[in-house]
Amino acid sequence: MNVLIVYAHPEPRSLNGALRDFAVERLRAGGHAVQVSDLYAMQWKATLDAADNTAFEAGGRFDASEESRRAFMNGTQSADIAAEQDKLRWADTVILQFPLWWFSMPAILKGWIERVYAYGFAYGVGEHSDSHWGDRYGEGTMAGKRAMLVVTTGGWDSHYASRGINGSINDILFPIQHGTLFYPGFDVLPPHVIYRSGKIDDANFGEVASALGQRLDALERTEPIPFRKQNHGDYEIPALTLKPGLGAGRTGLAIHLQDGAADA
Repeated sequence: MNVLIVYAHPEPRSLNGALRDFAVERLRAGGHAVQVSDLYAMQWKATLDAADNTAFEAGGRFDASEESRRAFMNGTQSADIAAEQDKLRWADTVILQFPLWWFSMPAILKGWIERVYAYGFAYGVGEHSDSHWGDRYGEGTMAGKRAMLVVTTGGWDSHYASRGINGSINDILFPIQHGTLFYPGFDVLPPHVIYRSGKIDDANFGEVASALGQRLDALERTEPIPFRKQNHGDYEIPALTLKPGLGAGRTGLAIHLQDGAADA
């Protein structure tokens, strides 16, 4: 299996750095091919702008979606974007690894998504009709690939429980898992979250690494989060609202899990 790790932490000697190194070693020992996009080490440009299209006409009005489409279709994307897209084409599984900062991913990783997910590559694909509203949410260019988040938090697991002060970790990660990964077609595996990261030291790192290792060993057989696919009959099209009678007994974001599925 080909595994791409997109890694976002500025300090290589951090817990995240140690976990990334462990993950690469564990995956390769299991016979997998691994590439790592270390965004801080790469000095990844996080801002989406006109320079992302090398053929952008100076003085023209910048339209983010249109320039993304034009650059992708005409082969005029900046080289760093095209290289990351090649890695995504190569990968069978993508792991996004990052610390949870202000209830989301670090800005540099958000910038990777915004620039690499070009129009025509990760969105804006498929027909739009009265019965099919684009290839997305379970369909699209990443269909058949798997993805998983590896996330560290400073807070306790109870802080991120369903009644915790921070809100459910599943709700916090929903925009990333459902909106960033499931949208272009990935099968999204349950996240691996490491809590109280500031309390992990040499004495208990082995336990933390072992838990991550078990998840990595099971990448190919782990059941994905059972998100509802957009064009498979659960949503009214083109309104894209859940059909009456579905999601009974669920509230909030959990209605977008298939009926009968345990809350992920």
